[in-house]
Parts: sequence; C-alpha cells; structure tokens
Amino acid sequence: MTSHEPPGATILRLLRLGLHAGFFALLALATTRVLLTRDTPAHGLAALAGATALAAVYAAGELVRRHRARRAATAWLATVTTLWAALLAASTDYSWLAFPLFFLHMHLLRGKHAVLAVAAVTGLVITAQIAHAGTWTTGMVLGPVLGALFAVIITSAYTALYTENEQRRRLIEDLTRTRAELATSQHQAGIAAERERLAREIHDTLAQGLSSIVLLLRAADTADDPAKTRDRIDEARRVAADNLDEARRFVRDLRPPSLSTAPLPQALQRLCERTERETGTTCRLHLDGHPTALPSHYDVALLRAAQASLANVTRHAAARTAVLTLAYLDTEVTLDIYDDGTGFDPATAHPRPDGTGFGLTGLRERITALGGHLDVESAPGEGTAVAIRLPLTGQETP
Repeated sequence: MTSHEPPGATILRLLRLGLHAGFFALLALATTRVLLTRDTPAHGLAALAGATALAAVYAAGELVRRHRARRAATAWLATVTTLWAALLAASTDYSWLAFPLFFLHMHLLRGKHAVLAVAAVTGLVITAQIAHAGTWTTGMVLGPVLGALFAVIITSAYTALYTENEQRRRLIEDLTRTRAELATSQHQAGIAAERERLAREIHDTLAQGLSSIVLLLRAADTADDPAKTRDRIDEARRVAADNLDEARRFVRDLRPPSLSTAPLPQALQRLCERTERETGTTCRLHLDGHPTALPSHYDVALLRAAQASLANVTRHAAARTAVLTLAYLDTEVTLDIYDDGTGFDPATAHPRPDGTGFGLTGLRERITALGGHLDVESAPGEGTAVAIRLPLTGQETP
C-alpha cells in the first residue's frame, strides 16, 4: 500500500521521539548522580520520588497531544516545569533538563510567551547554579544562555519544517479528495457517454430493423397476390433474423454481422440491395478510390450512418432514388448519401419526446466522436444530401 504521508512527517516524528528520549535519558542520568552523591538516603529518595513524578507527568503528555487541547497542553507544560524547578532547587544536576524544556516551551507556546518562558527557564538554571555554588562564574551564565539561543534557533527550524509538513498534508488531502471527485465525475461521464452510445446503436440497428419489419408486414397485408404476400413475409422473417443477430452481437459489443462476413463496400452494397428490395426505392452505390482497410470503429460508424440515412429516406423522404458514394482519399474517407425525396429544413431536425427524430443528432455525435464531420444539405422539395468525412492519420488500427 502506498503511503500518503508527506516526507517531512517522518523527520518530525524522529525529532519528537529524539526530544522525548533525550528528556528521559537526562532525567535518569541526573537522578542517578543525585543517588550516588547524596550523603543521606532521604535526599536520594526524595529526588527519586520527584523524578518519578516528573517522568509520569511527562509521559502523560502523549495523551494530551492526541486530544490536541490547547488549554490542557499549557497546563501540562506548567506542571512539568514546576516539578522540574523543584528538582532543580534540590540539585543542579537537573539543569541538563533545561535543554529539552526549551524545545517544549518554544513548540507549545507562541511568540513572546515562548521567548519569556525560555528566558525564565534560563534564569532558573543560572539562579540555581549560583545558589548552590555560593558564587558565580561566566560559565554559569554563558552556558545556559547559549543553550537557550541554540534551542530557539533549532526550534525555529523545526517550526518551519512542521508548518511545511502541515501544508503538504493538507495539499495531499485536497489532491486525494479532488482525485476521488474526478473519478466520480469521470464515472458519471462514462455512464452518460455509454447511454448515448446505446441510444445511437439501438436507433441505428434495432429500431430500424423493427421499422423494416413493420413496413414489410403492412405490404404483405395489402398485397393482392399471395406470392407477393409470401415474399414480403419471408423478407420480414429474414429482417427479424438479422435484427436478432444484430441484437446479440450488439450486447457483446462486436462488429455488425454484415461487417463480420464482408468489407465495408460489400456491406453497403448489400444494404442498398435490401433497401431497394424492401421499399422499391432505387438505391445505388458508387465507389471512388482504392478500398483500404479501415479501423473497425470507422467501418461501424459509416455503415450505421448509411443505415440511418436510408432509414430516413424510406420513412420520410418518399424518394425514388438514393445514391451512396464511398470515397477513399489520401487523407480521409468520405461517405455521401443523396436522395431525391421531399427534403426538409435541417434547422428543425431535433429529437422529439416520443423518441423519434434522434437519428441525425445521434449520427452527428457518432461521427464527431471520431474526429470527423457531418454536413446536411436539404430544403423542402429539393432532396437531401448527407456528407460524412473521417480523417485518415496513418495511425488508425484496423
């Protein structure tokens, strides 16, 4: 598992552990010296009892730190300092503890209060040494003062490192939260995109197949010749079988059946022949350029575009002729679908509440998603031309 802890946190933890270890080590060393140098056992036992109490109170500071209560931390620091001052009054050996206490005061207090506390601890050490020695020397004053200055400098660096660590921690939390929000957003966008894809696929395959079946059955119902009726029913049966095959492969997200057994030009030719056979509209395919292998999603998009366009011709255009022109150029592949039907106003072509009118919108979204362009030219009474262009960059994977 990857840790999200900022690098500075490890350094801060080591510094904190070092400070605590140093405090207990100095406390044990000073107490040992007192026990070894005191003339009466009572003095040694008193020092041991005081040191034990100080160690217990100091250890309890970890609980205070976890609760992060400012007032409790201040009260704990005051108790530690008071117990230390009492030990210092009994023996100057406890002067060594002033150094870790400098760090505690600088860390837990703020601004001038921290500086005043460090100055007070320094003054206690100097006073105790002079009182026990009965005189004073430069070393008695200079040593504690230099120790205090050193502690202030080190603590300032520690505080800067701590602040930077907190900033990094908050930044990592923000990045983690943002990444989670982005993942959720991408998931929702993926769901929306998949819904649009499903809508296009259903419109371009199942809906059109069902429409063809309805038209064929209507034609069979109105035919006077039993042979024509049988032909229409047989054709409807074949369309239903093809549609079922489309649905099964659509669920598995595979290529359309017509593209599984033949390249795109042949699939378009079969589509033209079926359209002419089912509707009576003359449908022709023109091929320009030398056919080359296209990416599978290009083949699917162009076939679906032809299916959707011819379905519109059949249902709405009342056209006598439809012409498909597939052209393989150097930098792009194009497909033009023209019919001489009634035409329409492209500005009014929008999806309707009943689920119809989605074809042109879905077709445009499909082509745009591949980096292509779709143009529609039409006007009432002037037929319709749909022009599709898909770029060939030389990097497509068939």
